[in-house]
Amino acid sequence: MKFLSSGTLYRFCALKVLENKNKYNVRFIGKIAKSITLKKLQNKKLYNPEVAKLSSIIAKKSYVRKALKSFQKNFINKYRLVVVEGRDIGSKIMPTADLKLFFTCSTKEKAKRRLKEFKSLNKKITLKQVEKALIQRDNEDTKRKISPLIMTENAVLVDTTKLTIKQMEAKLTNLVRSSIKEKYGNL
Repeated sequence: MKFLSSGTLYRFCALKVLENKNKYNVRFIGKIAKSITLKKLQNKKLYNPEVAKLSSIIAKKSYVRKALKSFQKNFINKYRLVVVEGRDIGSKIMPTADLKLFFTCSTKEKAKRRLKEFKSLNKKITLKQVEKALIQRDNEDTKRKISPLIMTENAVLVDTTKLTIKQMEAKLTNLVRSSIKEKYGNL
């Protein structure tokens, strides 16, 4: 299966906007969206706090979402067996997905995990700063008019707060196996 984190698409656009001195419009974003490759989405600069902040801002713009939706749909059609992660995947991008998972986690634990990611890029960032940014982003994403963060009716809720990586792997493996068996039988 191929994996895509839709957040990296918005981060990539934000990085390009920052590199363009914060100037962007429909045409510029369209050009960026067409230039995206899976390799470009592995850039460590995408996890810079400035990029994260701007990606949340530009994600509210319908023309940005439209340009990136096109990339996501092409990705899904090209690879067919995919795992796509993002805040509107189950509701907007893949509403008929075989399995939809909705992850939750306590803000404190989520901030600790994100801090580990950020520490390699920005040694000065604090847990409190990360926590504040996560709360703000979650609040903005659940209240935005275009593609808000919602749990769809047919999604499976997975609380990761107290799970280790190994426990998460086991839980997700079981959920995927059950979904495949239910839909396709024993393979």
